[in-house]
Amino acid sequence: MEIISYVLSAIVAYLLGSVSVSVIVSKTIYRSDVRKHGSGNAGATNVARVFGVLGGVIVLLGDFLKAVVSLCLAKFVFTLISPAAFPDLCVMLAGIFCVTGHAYPVFFKFKGGKGVTVGAAIALFADYRAVLAGLAVFVAVFAISRIVSLSSVSAAITIVAAGIILFVLVGTFSVYMLVLCAFTGLFVIFLHRSNIKRLIKGEEKKFSFAKKKKEKTENSDEKSEENGENI
Repeated sequence: MEIISYVLSAIVAYLLGSVSVSVIVSKTIYRSDVRKHGSGNAGATNVARVFGVLGGVIVLLGDFLKAVVSLCLAKFVFTLISPAAFPDLCVMLAGIFCVTGHAYPVFFKFKGGKGVTVGAAIALFADYRAVLAGLAVFVAVFAISRIVSLSSVSAAITIVAAGIILFVLVGTFSVYMLVLCAFTGLFVIFLHRSNIKRLIKGEEKKFSFAKKKKEKTENSDEKSEENGENI
């Protein structure tokens, strides 16, 4: 029965992760697919950059919520079906499939976001202290550089390192939660591989909340270079 709980949790988490909040918000509120503008990324930062701060905040909260719901449902399903087995393994699988669904959503032609918000929500289930360390690094790097991709990669590296340190020195969570924390951070870094190449070349753009006029957005965004400042 525990195998059923693992499989069911993974499937549900992937489907929830595949709900691209940024695409839904951009199409329903702003009547345009965010993937056709700015960097082309289906993430909160691209929504904020193209349509404004409010849209970005809505997407950020939506992405965070779907990750939390995915992992909470995994715990619920596990408790309901096989409470005597390994609940952390169930949560680990749900987290991995949720962030994978966010990056490669089945409902949106497998073109999704870069997993920073979803990854942070998932890492919370491993250890909140790792996420706090990552958040502190994100804020510090962004304050200095104004480059979201650099801040995101730095935060992801910090979360992985903090998770390992906490597991080795404190040991307050299971190896499954360590794997979840490490996978999430490394996956976010992998999704930013194109950004890392531009960072090395010094071509990554700084973030600006300046909202483009509708006409300019529709006519020029498709021609703009991908800047990778996306969550």
